[in-house]
Amino acid sequence: MASILERNKNLTQKKKTREDYAEDALYREVWEEVNNEKTMAFVKKYSRYIIAGALVILIAATAITIGVRTYRAHKIAVAETYETAALKMDADMLNAVAENAGGATADLALFQSYMLDGDITKLERLATNGDTRDFRDLARLHIVGLRGDDMTADEVEKYLSPLNTKKSPYYYTGMLTVAQKYLSDGDRENANKWLDIIINDADAPATISAAAQALR
Repeated sequence: MASILERNKNLTQKKKTREDYAEDALYREVWEEVNNEKTMAFVKKYSRYIIAGALVILIAATAITIGVRTYRAHKIAVAETYETAALKMDADMLNAVAENAGGATADLALFQSYMLDGDITKLERLATNGDTRDFRDLARLHIVGLRGDDMTADEVEKYLSPLNTKKSPYYYTGMLTVAQKYLSDGDRENANKWLDIIINDADAPATISAAAQALR
C-alpha cells in the first residue's frame, strides 16, 4: 500500500488558467494601490517633520563642511604667521600668534615673545594659562629664577608644587631648585629632604643627581 507521501508525489498539480493569472494581477495591483495610498497619507501627515528633518541634516552637513575648511584655513594661517614672526624675531607678532593660536604653538610663541622683550607678565600668563604642562612648568621655573630672591623657601616650594610629579619634564629640576632655595635661607634640614629624594631616585638624571650629592 502506497504511503500518503508517495500518493502526493503522483498527484498532478493543477495548472493556472488565464482567469487565475488575471486574478493574481488584479490582486497585486490593488495591493500596490493600497500601499501607495498609505505611503501618501503618511507623507502628507508628517510632511512638515520630514522636510524639517531633511533641512536640519542639510544645514548640519553644510556647517560641518564649512567648519572643517575654516579650521584648516585658520591652522594654515597661524602656522604661516608664526613662521614669519619667528624668522623676524618679532615679539609683538609672536604675542599675537599666542593669542590667536592654541596648544603648543601658542605656548611656544608666547615664550619666545618673552625671551625677546623680557616682559615677565607673559611668563605669568604662560604659567597660569598655558595649554601645555611643559611650558607652564618652564614658565614657573623662570619666574622663580627672576623673583626667587623676593620669595621665601616655603613660597618657592608652594609655587613649584605643580612640578612635583614625574609627569612634569622639570620634576627633578624643580626639586633641586627648592632645595637650593632652602639652603640659601639656611634651612639645611628641609634642603636635605629634597636632595635625598633626588639622590635616592634611580631615574634622576646624572647631572642633577650629581648636583644634589654635591649640595648634600
